[in-house]
Amino acid sequence: MKLRSPRSGCPIATTLDLVGDRWSLVVLRDLVNGKRRFSEFLDSPEGITTNVLSERLERMTDAELVERRPYSERPPRFEYVPTEKGMRLLPVLQEMCRWGNRFYPDTWVPPESFMGPRDP
Repeated sequence: MKLRSPRSGCPIATTLDLVGDRWSLVVLRDLVNGKRRFSEFLDSPEGITTNVLSERLERMTDAELVERRPYSERPPRFEYVPTEKGMRLLPVLQEMCRWGNRFYPDTWVPPESFMGPRDP
């Protein structure tokens, strides 16, 4: 899959072109929380379908947000790990969590391991 040219020079639009769909940031959330294998992503409560997960992982790999690594030759199987570029989106995910928890108090409170230390 080839990355498309950005639709504009706007950094928000460019970022949304990469991760602004319904699933990419949820997959990235799972990667940051330690999920690595295809079946682990399918176990997430949001219920992503296999074809959508495959497409998102391929798109994120092409965008260098995720690295695909083989862990079995027979049958060929892969695990996924976030790259430094992908991990640089963690503060965005954390702020989205803070915003969601503030304005939608019935949402899950993310674990400290995901959120990191609180600002003083």
